[in-house]
Amino acid sequence: MVSRMFHIETGVDKERFALLLTRLQESNEAASPVIRTLRGTPQDREIPLAVWVMSGGGQLVGGLAGHTWGRWLHVDHLWVDGAARGAGLGSRLLAEAERIARVERDCLNSRVETWDFQAPGFYRGQGYEVVSVIPDYPEGAKEFTLTKRLA
Repeated sequence: MVSRMFHIETGVDKERFALLLTRLQESNEAASPVIRTLRGTPQDREIPLAVWVMSGGGQLVGGLAGHTWGRWLHVDHLWVDGAARGAGLGSRLLAEAERIARVERDCLNSRVETWDFQAPGFYRGQGYEVVSVIPDYPEGAKEFTLTKRLA
């Protein structure tokens, strides 16, 4: 039971958010030898990763944005313009991101979240396996988490 000495507040506060993250990291390090060993290594830094497909006229045709951390590639966003779909650009974007993650950043695995109306079949076709499905996220849709071993 929460003591009467405490109270709940709401609102966005950057300083409290930074303190929250610091405290959470400290707790995680205390609880997990894996996280403790990871801290301070090159794999502990979250490093952005982006791959772009541009038209001859310099227009964005497709792109992948993600990051690497803990020897994992995390694909945050992958998009190809409707007019260019079916030309293999999504596969090429993903393959290049995986190559960078594996060869240049020593990643062993990749992960992605996608909705049922987006691309779970595409990722399965690229060697990813479904590890979780969250129904009604948002209501009426399913979110899939897929992973792939890179090494």
